[in-house]
Amino acid sequence: MLDPSPGAAPAAAAPRRNRAGFRGVVAAVALLAMILVVALLSLMWGAREIAPGDVWDALVAPVAGNNDHLVVRDLRVPRTLIGLVGGAALGAAGALMQGVTRNPIADPGLLGINSGASLAVIGAIAGLGVGSVAGYLWFAFAGAALAAVVVYGAASLGWEGVTPVKLALVGAAFTATATSMITVVLLTDRRTLDEYRFWQVGSLANRPLDVLTTVLPFVVVGLVMALAAGRVLNALALGDDVARGLGQDVVRGRLLVVVAVVLLCGSAVSLVGPIAFVGLVVPHVARAIVGPDYRWIVLLSVLLGPVMLLLADVVGRLVARPSEVEAGLVVAVIGAPVLIALVRRSKGMAA
Repeated sequence: MLDPSPGAAPAAAAPRRNRAGFRGVVAAVALLAMILVVALLSLMWGAREIAPGDVWDALVAPVAGNNDHLVVRDLRVPRTLIGLVGGAALGAAGALMQGVTRNPIADPGLLGINSGASLAVIGAIAGLGVGSVAGYLWFAFAGAALAAVVVYGAASLGWEGVTPVKLALVGAAFTATATSMITVVLLTDRRTLDEYRFWQVGSLANRPLDVLTTVLPFVVVGLVMALAAGRVLNALALGDDVARGLGQDVVRGRLLVVVAVVLLCGSAVSLVGPIAFVGLVVPHVARAIVGPDYRWIVLLSVLLGPVMLLLADVVGRLVARPSEVEAGLVVAVIGAPVLIALVRRSKGMAA
């Protein structure tokens, strides 16, 4: 039997790329529409429902003294914007983590970023008496960045340099150490426990808009880096040796991805707390839609993240009216079955 001609493989791959690109465009347009719908629901639904017309009037022609307009503008608009930005950052960070570590169950917490941020917040509460979300902001961001530097630096030791396995192992070790330190402080300081547990569960409530404006530049830079990293992640998925053979600087590419993860995850943790399930589930959904091309996976994860986080926040407001369930808890309840279904589907396809 004759071997296929050299042009056969590229010719066969072209239709697959075209189909993936078509699915990606359709999915991106659909997700943009879903973002608009979920954002509208976030502005309408809460302890009480506000009609779409009143929401529109509150946005374009607010009336002084109108309670519905005050609720929309002062409470629900900041909450919705924070959900959009935080969800996009978490989704992109999860896709980058799974790509750079070649680990399908990686999430932004794998590098110890969440635990580093949590440890810094604990230190701010217990040592400095910080008691507001705006006060936690820079401590959470600094803790996340420091954790990533420590983990990446430790993983780079040795003749082989940074590898996905070493990143995962060092990140797990850092997380275990930080978690132990956090537990010691919480067991000995009741006030710190009360302050910390509200932040730890993850929520969009009671976040002032100035917190968003502070971290937004970091999110924008991180998203630009994430969207530009698709080609690098595709090469890394083939293995370091193959990536080098394709002309990629593996060390530099992996370092740039880690920097983007720090910017995105540090910003998201500062905004909404350590909600990790979004970064774990969203890339799997994107991969199920467009396949293994990280150029599309990252883009769809940026759009899927806000949908999942805002939807969880809206559901949390409705299930316990007039109170609410924090978005972090709802994300876990929604995300776990979705992840299980995706894993079962991928196993069935592999079989």
